[in-house]
Amino acid sequence: MKNNGKFEITKSGLDELKKELDGLVHVKRPKIVERLSNARSQGDLSENSDYHNAKDELEFLDGRITELDEVLKNAVVVSNKGNGDGVALGTTVTLRINDNEQAFNIVGEWEADPAEKKISHTSPLGQALLGKKKGEKVEVEAPAGKVIYEILEIS
Repeated sequence: MKNNGKFEITKSGLDELKKELDGLVHVKRPKIVERLSNARSQGDLSENSDYHNAKDELEFLDGRITELDEVLKNAVVVSNKGNGDGVALGTTVTLRINDNEQAFNIVGEWEADPAEKKISHTSPLGQALLGKKKGEKVEVEAPAGKVIYEILEIS
């Protein structure tokens, strides 16, 4: 979440973004610059698709580098594990949904990955869970209708 220009993130999420930025700056970008240079040396640029592809890829990559730089400069590491205040950024919450149990990590927006069971604290489910305690139930509006989640465990 961006508060006063700051981005809340977990320590592991911050480490992942730093790792991604390092790879983009020191590995991927130099390769694209070299590819662009080689394509440029082939002569007529108007019909050189490799030149145009490399140029577009470099622009996209530079945009991502700028974006990550901004997030990292304004990142605030949040660790609420074990503070006893219920569900918070940095906690893992086990939920009962219908008759199924699933565990989710509550993370910052920049590290959310639903496929990996990492949900943002700003998502509808994340917002509904924040501050809730073990045994409480939350109701979240989903495309298929309202879903009721019961909090089984918070760690």
